[in-house]
Amino acid sequence: MDHFEGIVGMLLEAEGYWVRRSFKVNVTPEEKRAIGKHSIPRPEIDLLALHFQRNEVIALEAKSYFDSPGVKFADLMEVHEVPEGRYKLFTTERYRNIVFERLRQDLTAHGMANLQTRIYLGLAAGNVYQGQEEAVRAPMDTKGWLFWSPTDIKNKVQAQAKRGYENDAAVITAKILMR
Repeated sequence: MDHFEGIVGMLLEAEGYWVRRSFKVNVTPEEKRAIGKHSIPRPEIDLLALHFQRNEVIALEAKSYFDSPGVKFADLMEVHEVPEGRYKLFTTERYRNIVFERLRQDLTAHGMANLQTRIYLGLAAGNVYQGQEEAVRAPMDTKGWLFWSPTDIKNKVQAQAKRGYENDAAVITAKILMR
């Protein structure tokens, strides 16, 4: 498990979400053909966050990119007919629609969702290219998608330091750093 995903998962759990990591969506051969790539592997969602009370599911991509330039606004704004690149769910509408419909069917079959469950996309970024946090946030907000910027994540981790004792490495680290 990627440690960044673990921290983001813990933050989601602190907000009342039930979280699954590395969730594979069981697209059918027919759906793969409709996507335009008949031999793609099953799509994998970094974090699937289900909030029962709100009846919503977030399909969240967690990109740490700590030792790289970070998430680039231009990469997220690309539009593709057939999925390609790092942000397939963000940049290919048909792919996203097919994956989310199959995800709804899979979750419903397991009693974890229903036809009214809202499924939407999210991105948690540990690093964003050259201060483009707000440039990334604007279209995400417009589309109704969740965006946790590095600043958001930092603030959420710092808030964990104020909670009671939790046997979680991220919470303990936050407590040490915030003393």
